[in-house]
Amino acid sequence: MRERLDLLGLFRHAGPAVTIALTAMVLIDAVVPAGIAIAVQELVAADGRSALAPVLLMSGVVLAGQLALAFRFPVGRLAADRIDGAHRTRIAALVMGVPTVDVAERQDVQDRVKTTTAEPRDWVDRTSGDGAVSQLELVGHAVALVSSSVVLSWWSWWLVPATVIPAVFFRTVHGRQWVRHFRIWVEGVLYHRRWKYWGEIATTPAAGRELRVFGAGEWLLGHYTRDMRTHVDPVWEDDRRVLRGLWLALLLPLAGCTVAFTWVALGTAAGQGTIALEVAVVTAAWSVFSVAIRTDDVISLEGARPVRRAAGELERINPAPLPLRPHAGTAAAAPPLVRFENVSFSYPGRPVLNGVDLEIRPGESLALVGLNGAGKSTLTKLLAGLYRPDSGRILADGTDIADIPGWQSRLSVVFQDFLKYPLSLRDNIALGADDPDLLTGVVRDAGLAPVVSRLPGGYDTPLSRSRTAGVDLSGGQWQQVALARALYATRRGARILVLDEPTAHLDVRTEHDLFQRLPDITEEISVVLISHRLSTVRQADRIVLLDGGRITESGTHEELMAGGGQYATMYALQARRFSQGYEDRLDEGDLA
Repeated sequence: MRERLDLLGLFRHAGPAVTIALTAMVLIDAVVPAGIAIAVQELVAADGRSALAPVLLMSGVVLAGQLALAFRFPVGRLAADRIDGAHRTRIAALVMGVPTVDVAERQDVQDRVKTTTAEPRDWVDRTSGDGAVSQLELVGHAVALVSSSVVLSWWSWWLVPATVIPAVFFRTVHGRQWVRHFRIWVEGVLYHRRWKYWGEIATTPAAGRELRVFGAGEWLLGHYTRDMRTHVDPVWEDDRRVLRGLWLALLLPLAGCTVAFTWVALGTAAGQGTIALEVAVVTAAWSVFSVAIRTDDVISLEGARPVRRAAGELERINPAPLPLRPHAGTAAAAPPLVRFENVSFSYPGRPVLNGVDLEIRPGESLALVGLNGAGKSTLTKLLAGLYRPDSGRILADGTDIADIPGWQSRLSVVFQDFLKYPLSLRDNIALGADDPDLLTGVVRDAGLAPVVSRLPGGYDTPLSRSRTAGVDLSGGQWQQVALARALYATRRGARILVLDEPTAHLDVRTEHDLFQRLPDITEEISVVLISHRLSTVRQADRIVLLDGGRITESGTHEELMAGGGQYATMYALQARRFSQGYEDRLDEGDLA
């Protein structure tokens, strides 16, 4: 019952006008059979007298029913779409309103998000809006049973249980059969995805070329057929079982209608009622039977149930999502003094940082170096407040960053896995906070000006070939877009700039030019730089080396080279490999 009330409660998102209109149409459709029964009775009972009133009544009932039928689907679709829009907005707010990303990265949370936001792919998938509309229609079915029962009771109250009980029994039995059928399909959804995948490969031109060249068509078709049969064979078998059970279950409501028809006919012949009343009762009995066999709402309710349950679980995980912060303001405050005090952090089953003590001084450029997996990116995510330390504290001017409202608005980050939004260049950089003067400046500073001059629509060119008049960029150009986005935030007030491998896709000349200009374009802000190319960090004010979850070396490039430690070894090895034409990224085995 709670789930049903929850579904009806979703109509608050459809708007009062749409909700009232759809409810009226559902109720009109529900009482039309009883109305027709009454109108027919009056028309037959006219018996030569003026039939104008019964005809008008019949015409009004039929017209109302047809209008309700005509507008019910589009209005229902509008209501469902509005509910689904509000539902997806709420899910996005729940996920984005988590202060740290560790919750959002959990597999169970990701599974629930996919369940709640996926578009219907086949006959079993339904949305929250579909479920809400079906629940309202189920209320209409109940009203139809009640209104028809009133007409039946005019003849005899015995006709009500004789027809309604078999009808309810059939709906219950047949509904359970469909629920079982639904669950059999869902249990094999893994194979369903697999044979859909094989089918997509078979019909993709690029894959078709390889399949023909390697003669793999028969192999692929075998996989397709096996996975398809593994999924659908149990479904087909249950189809046959449902059909056999359907005929048996259908006998009871048919028997109820037959008893009602026979009883009324015999009673009329014996003078116990009028022909007009007989026609009304027969019409009402048939209405009850029609309601019994309409079980399509069962599939919608069952299909929407996983979506609503997953949404409820997300609400419990994050019952009070944080409001989404506005764009950083334009007030340019001084960069804070940031201190890591004995900070430790682990991913599930994998310790990364162990007792890190680090100071990021206001306005300095700090480079983090170390082998792959040393924890450099993790440290910057802790700085950005995306994770919370397992132990220790991160302070900004003496205050724990977890206690600073809007801390993340004070930072700007270029992540290794930065996003490529299929939007215009303007939106990719400004993210909705458009300022033409700032935009022009950061495009110039990021080295994007030549790219913009070649774009057909300038800043408004969509950066996706899937969009009309859209283009795609190279990996290096996309990295420049990400850098421009980060610089844009610093122009709007962010005081710490984190650059995590900001030039990994750039050619050597473009990278060199960028780092030559970096001190000028990041003046008066703190910069934290991560780069596997040690030659690019030598100009940093300070370099720290992460090893074994701790900071083992700290100083300028000259100081670390003079110290002859691991940094000096890595720098010399990388320089030698680069001069020999090898990849300059170092792994632990390279130092052995």
